[in-house]
Amino acid sequence: MKQAFWSRRTHKWLGLLVGIQAVFWMASGLYMTAISIEIIHGDHLSHVESTPLEAQAEAIQPGLLASVFSEMTGFRLKRLRDKVVYEVTYPGGVGLVDAQSGKRLDPLDQAMARSLALDAYQGLGELREIGLLRQLPSEVATRRAPLWRADFDDEYGTTLYVSPSNGEVVAKRHTLWRAYDFLWMLHIMDYDKRSDINNTLLRAAAAAGTLFALSGLWLLWFTLRRRNVQ
Repeated sequence: MKQAFWSRRTHKWLGLLVGIQAVFWMASGLYMTAISIEIIHGDHLSHVESTPLEAQAEAIQPGLLASVFSEMTGFRLKRLRDKVVYEVTYPGGVGLVDAQSGKRLDPLDQAMARSLALDAYQGLGELREIGLLRQLPSEVATRRAPLWRADFDDEYGTTLYVSPSNGEVVAKRHTLWRAYDFLWMLHIMDYDKRSDINNTLLRAAAAAGTLFALSGLWLLWFTLRRRNVQ
């Protein structure tokens, strides 16, 4: 009888510990499977295409880029709105050079960032605000600062983050993405960076859930045994 008593008690307390997190796991999993990942990524709100160009006859020779970026490690030719530019990679990041004049273009100013954000945006709202962030919020914490943040007044609360270094839209955030990010945090139980799927808390919860299932089997064995005796 003592084993039956302890099996019930163990199962009950493990159920209390695991139950709330199990609800979080199921609710977050439902959200993640119910909404297309393309929608979460914001593909319906922003169209970004950055295709490298072939060599242009009027472009300056790549060798001249070294006079602008002495520690250049690579480059590519691309279009930035109505300009053909070199995107140059160097140890400190990336930069832009006008392919015709050889003039350095980065960091891009607010007017250019505004134009790039409006070009990329595919929603129905208006640009509400744009500003340069030198300290980034958690939703783009893995990106390199600074970034231009462009907020639109559509129903999705769309935000586009534009790099002042190369003019690329480096992140698209909106209400559905933010809800996904919050639920992902609950799902993996990483309440800090929301990216570590091997954290100790998640392992402990998974272990407790496994013990909960095993204690249920233990309790079932005693229940069936008692019925057979009767």
